[in-house]
Amino acid sequence: MAKKVAPDELSDAVMKELKEYAKLSAEDMKDAVKDAAKTVQSEIKSNAPSKTGRYAKSWSVKATKETANALEMTVYSRDRYQIAHLLEHGHAKRGGGRVAAIPHIAPAEEAGEKELTEEITRSLGNE
Repeated sequence: MAKKVAPDELSDAVMKELKEYAKLSAEDMKDAVKDAAKTVQSEIKSNAPSKTGRYAKSWSVKATKETANALEMTVYSRDRYQIAHLLEHGHAKRGGGRVAAIPHIAPAEEAGEKELTEEITRSLGNE
């Protein structure tokens, strides 16, 4: 869509359009970050070891920091955070030996990172 602009108003028109593009791309980025965080949460819940199911149900997502141009989301275990590291990496037993690791957080993080990259590429490429 073409707009007629006087030569002396060209810089203002270009700046206006760039600000609009920045606003739209920031919104797309925030949506992509929210979707990726939810993906990480669901991946952890589905791959978490479950004796009683409390550990898998404890995973949640919250917005840690949000500005006009950025959004930081945190995926965390609300009440079972003490055992997340032990399950992910394994641990030593009291009488000797080790408990095997059950990696479920790192694969979910990789999946979320991949989804975020694809979503950002897709949203910025289509505008």
